[in-house]
Amino acid sequence: MSVKKNKADKHLKILACSAIFVALSIVCGKYLQIPVGDILRFSFENLPIILSGFVFGPLAGVIVGVLADLLGCVLVGYSINPIITLGAATVGAVSGICSIIFKKCPLWLRLIPSVSLSHILGSVVVKTFGLAAWYDMPIPELMLWRLLNYTIVGVLEYTLLLIILKNKTVSGQIKSILED
Repeated sequence: MSVKKNKADKHLKILACSAIFVALSIVCGKYLQIPVGDILRFSFENLPIILSGFVFGPLAGVIVGVLADLLGCVLVGYSINPIITLGAATVGAVSGICSIIFKKCPLWLRLIPSVSLSHILGSVVVKTFGLAAWYDMPIPELMLWRLLNYTIVGVLEYTLLLIILKNKTVSGQIKSILED
């Protein structure tokens, strides 16, 4: 009976953390963004999505990415673009998959593919195609701008994630959730 209860507690804690990550992604992406023209913006909306996938696995990353995109669009009145939502899901999935693949590597090294591949595949490739289709824009030009954007954002997010995950309080809380 206690094993079942511990497993239920663990899932409940992961669910609660995931809800916080969804809220953080919405705030960082929709309310604290820095717009650059009509289409581009600098934001840290992917940081909580990457963190959820990295810490709790690809499924949690996908769920956080999808919910953050859909709820964020509804809250601020954006049209829902399913390809952009797929891109957010890709960010979460890739960060989780990379974390699993590179789990024996030190934290700083594990974060590099998690952050960079999440942004390249989810933000630069998938989301760019979604934006290009939605706004009828040329893909190569848009992709170059987004590659520059997410190179800058990715380096900043990598640094913030490394600081967050090296924090003893944060790492201790994550460990206690995952070991329940």
